[in-house]
Amino acid sequence: MTPCELIRQTAALFHSAGIPDPAWDSALLLAHLTGQPPLNLRLDTDTQLSEDVLRAFAALRDRRLERTPLQYLTHEQSFLGHTFYVDERVLIPRPETELLAERVIHALRPIKTPTALDLCCGSGCIAVSVALALPGAQVHAADLSPEALAVTRQNAETLGARITLHQGDLLAAVKDLRFHLIVSNPPYIPSAECAALQREVLREPFMALDGGGDGLDFYRRISREAPRHLLPGGALFLEVGFDQAEAVCALLAAGGFTRTAIHPDLQGIGRMVEAYV
Repeated sequence: MTPCELIRQTAALFHSAGIPDPAWDSALLLAHLTGQPPLNLRLDTDTQLSEDVLRAFAALRDRRLERTPLQYLTHEQSFLGHTFYVDERVLIPRPETELLAERVIHALRPIKTPTALDLCCGSGCIAVSVALALPGAQVHAADLSPEALAVTRQNAETLGARITLHQGDLLAAVKDLRFHLIVSNPPYIPSAECAALQREVLREPFMALDGGGDGLDFYRRISREAPRHLLPGGALFLEVGFDQAEAVCALLAAGGFTRTAIHPDLQGIGRMVEAYV
């Protein structure tokens, strides 16, 4: 069977199963196994694929039909120009979080030796990206999950980023440390809405999704705890749910933060909040 035939057949199966972008997913799975560019494979009507490749592809195809996210099958997700390893231990990085990381890098760049904390770091995409963009920065990453921290460590080592890891419950993980900037993309989906999420999202770690009854539990704690972990004039940058920005700003103001601001994502929705002590 040629790559073109395999991709066409698999795309039809994926389409019937309701999988978005069925042809692209099929080509990416085959590209993962062969090392060939997806577009080349879609156009290849001559090469005969080996039985080993066909067996390996069938195993990945079946897992995708069970709605395992594509990124967990290829173990790759691009983020700010770097390829991050991901698996079922961590949330898959999203484009909105790239915007957050870019704002963090821009805010830290004027500081001679900035210190930053990526709270609820997951795959480490923010912490590693900041460390790579600002080699002079002292970057820390914290998460409650030891499994997530293992993925962060792997990504830091693979990409050559120097960061310090902390395991623990939110800011208790960093004890008495203080930073110029704390950034966090915490769980923010209301508990009752988690069950209705896309099937692929439900394969991601539940503890990285569930934000409590109204989705704001983690913001309440961060608003109270973050000020004593920030240097004078320090900043807090947060990713929030599509309808949570105003409520989060109110929590931050109650916690003693000033100069709160809301920034839009690529769809024009307020998904990033920054505030200062």
